[in-house]
Amino acid sequence: MRIVISEFMSLDGVVQAPGGPDEDTEGGFAHGGWSHPFFDPEVVGGFFSDALANAEALLFGRRTWQSMAAAWPERGGDPFADRMNAIPKYVVSETLADTALTWNNTTRIAGDKAVGRIRELRESDGGDLLVMGSPTLVRTLLREGLVDELRLVIMPVLLGGGKTIFPDDGALRTLELVSTDTSGTGVHVCVYRPADAR
Repeated sequence: MRIVISEFMSLDGVVQAPGGPDEDTEGGFAHGGWSHPFFDPEVVGGFFSDALANAEALLFGRRTWQSMAAAWPERGGDPFADRMNAIPKYVVSETLADTALTWNNTTRIAGDKAVGRIRELRESDGGDLLVMGSPTLVRTLLREGLVDELRLVIMPVLLGGGKTIFPDDGALRTLELVSTDTSGTGVHVCVYRPADAR
């Protein structure tokens, strides 16, 4: 399986709480919901629909999974929501009990075994393993060289600080721009792959 990361991102690299004011206020983050003014159903919406259509499973960190699990089961009835609810899901967590995995088709991966288990999934046959949000998990995956594609929806806004997906370990990682599209709202939709993955 390919590991594909799909993120809403500000121009200054912040991915925290794009969806709503109370989504993630950790660290005093006060700009929750910042992506809404720039959302374009055709370019941005189509980009996420394509990513989900090519996914065989979803992979989340605990906080993003809990946010999604609280929202998506109630949104059935359209193709995107139905696919989100039906597709197999993995959540990396040390603290979630198996009894808390109420979102359909969810399997927990213990945090202390996450890198090894995700490596096994990546080496198995199949479509994409899609990660949305989950900045802590994404930083780990990038640091470990386990990302096959970065799909970034870069919005024309500066947030001045917040969570990012990029490791700060001083390592050089070269990417190749595979495709780009621009929406009427000024959003750049960019797909990158590691340059050594040709």
